[in-house]
Parts: sequence; structure tokens; C-alpha cells
Amino acid sequence: MLQGKKIILGVCGSIAAYKSAQLTRLLIKEGAEVQVIMTSAAGEFITPLTLATVSKRPALTHFSASESGEWNNHVDLGIWADLLLIAPATANTMAKLAAGICDNLLAATYLSARCPVIFAPAMDLDMYQHPSTIAALEKLQHYGNEIIAAEHGELASGLVGTGRMAEPEHIVNFLLDHFTEQSALQGKKVLITAGPTQEAIDPVRFIGNHSSGKMGVEIAKMAASHGAQVTLILGPSDIVINYANITVTRVTSAADMYDACNLIFASQDVIIFAAAVADYTPTTMQPQKIKKTGSSLTLELKKTTDIAKELGQKKSASQFTVGFALETENELANAEAKLISKNFDLIVLNSLNDDGAGFKQDTNKITIIDKHNKVREFQLKSKTAVAKDIIDEIIAQVT
Repeated sequence: MLQGKKIILGVCGSIAAYKSAQLTRLLIKEGAEVQVIMTSAAGEFITPLTLATVSKRPALTHFSASESGEWNNHVDLGIWADLLLIAPATANTMAKLAAGICDNLLAATYLSARCPVIFAPAMDLDMYQHPSTIAALEKLQHYGNEIIAAEHGELASGLVGTGRMAEPEHIVNFLLDHFTEQSALQGKKVLITAGPTQEAIDPVRFIGNHSSGKMGVEIAKMAASHGAQVTLILGPSDIVINYANITVTRVTSAADMYDACNLIFASQDVIIFAAAVADYTPTTMQPQKIKKTGSSLTLELKKTTDIAKELGQKKSASQFTVGFALETENELANAEAKLISKNFDLIVLNSLNDDGAGFKQDTNKITIIDKHNKVREFQLKSKTAVAKDIIDEIIAQVT
């Protein structure tokens, strides 16, 4: 699974840096291309020459190579890589990256990386247990990064405890599992709806909702990162998407979204209805701006097409559909009823009563219910992490 993968190995200033040579050798043995980036402090524990010899590429330490005057372009590096692995990751580097501090080539590459990022911490046991380190690890995970937990054993200080960087063989096994997971939806076509719809009242006004589209976009990115060919039907949203394997169709109204979905529905393997589609639309759109002439205004509304329900009736036995339920009362009962009425295989429930969940948030708190009445509750997480939970559940059921 590592054959041909482009991996940046970030090496920080820890005694565990001596393991980086063995880690590099094992990655290359598995068929990966390895580009080492070292912090200045890492050079006190292992030389760039050692890692350059093992990786068969110059080990980069600064933005420019003084001997040639060439610029080591962190943006190009971030685009080139399939994975950024920081091992060993020190308390200092993790705290800086969690805070967005960008004072060296490795930090700049991290902030530019479009690929998954994995940290393998290494430090003494008290440093590993310090609240600031725990906070940094939590924030890095909140951003969607993965952590290979430090291992228990004898430390450089002579103490015994948890803080050792995972052994190179264990890290390679973690990466093998990671890339196996990343291909879990290879060959699958996934249709995802996201964002709000806007139902025109007149040329300047509309009925809408507060959906930002963030959750659906994160699900689309997560599905694409697992190898799926994704079509994202996105309602009005400011989110810019430039992501491999995602084709974006932008729509405005519920009718537009239905038409776009119906056009390709039959060819899709997995369909995820994450959009907040308007339930009602004006019976007639006024051709001119409505003037404020009275003390009140009455609008006549009609139901929009229930996209999920309509397409759910057309679903074939080989298709897998996922719905969303945003509720404010009787949450579980309402979600279970929707699961049945719309012929979903899974439904994702979230409640506006939960702090940090709902529209325009960067976090969400969900419960997943499947058609066999299995219920899984999750803690409040970043929407990136929530998207991973949803895609993991789908993979478990379709592969």
C-alpha cells in the first residue's frame, strides 16, 4: 500500500530522531518516496547527511540551500506529498503547529499541506502528560490530524513511562492501515448534497436557512480521500472547493437540487443527503421587487419536492443512502421515523439543543442510527472528525 506514495518525514529535535533513519529505510523498502525535512534542533541528534543517504534525497533544513541558493518551496512540498509524517514530534513543534506558528520549513510545509498529517510524539513522561501537551494534541486532532500514540518503556531520562516514540515498525504498520483505509471506496461513485437552498420570493429576496454547507463539504472531502469519485451538489455557499476526485455542481433552489440529483442518481453507489433543503417555496415568484406598501405581507407557499424521499423510492438494492436529521425535540424518535419513511440505510442525527452543533459551527455532535436500529453516539468533534466517523460507518457497511 505504500508503493509510489510520496511521504514527507518531518524530524524534530528529540533523542528519538536516531530512529528516523530506520523509519526512512523501512518506508523506502515498502516502495515509498521519502523527503525528509528537519528542524534545526533535529540536526543536534542526527545529521542531514545520514538521512539524505538513507532517503536518497537531500534532507531539507531551511527555506534556501546556502550552497546553491535554491529555494525549498514549502507550497510545492505541501502539494507534492501524499502524507506528512512528523516523527519524532516534540512538544515544542506540536505546540507551535497547534498555534499556527510558522518559523521554519517544516511548519510552513505543514500549513501548506493538502494531504493527511500524522504525528508520532516523543518526549519524557511528564512532558507528555502536561496539560499544554495534551491541549496541543487535542487541537491537532481537532484540525483533522492523526496521532500515533507514544509507547510505554524506558525513556532517555532513565525513567520508565509513556512517552517513547512508537517503534519504526509500528509506525509503518499504522501507515499501511492508513493507506488501506484511504482506498476503501476506490471505484465507488458517491453523490453528496450540501448547503442550503434559496427559494426566490422576488428578484432580491428569498426563503432560506442558516446552513453553511461545511458538514457536507467535509464529508465529500473525506469520501474522496478514501478513493471515491464524488459528485457534490452544493447549494449557495461561500466555500471554495479545489479537491481531487470531487466534481461540484452548484445549485440555488430545491428544484435545482432535485434535478441535479435525479440526473445522476441511478449511476451512484452511495448517496448522502446532507443538504438543508427548504421544505416550502413561494407559489409564485414576483417578477419585480415587492414594495413595502402595507403593514403586513402574506406569502403563499407550496411544498418542495422531498428529494431524499423521492429518490429513496427509486433506490436499487445495490445503492446505499444516508440521510440527516437536524432536530430540536423528540430527536431520536423523529430521526428513526425519517430513516424508515425515506428508505435510508443510515441516518445522522444532530440536535440544535447540543452546544457546538448545528449550522455555521466548525464542530458537530452526532448520533448514527442504521436500518437495523443500531445506535451509536459520538462526542462533540470538529466537522472533519465527524465526517471521518460518518465515512467510516459507511465503509463498514458497504465494503
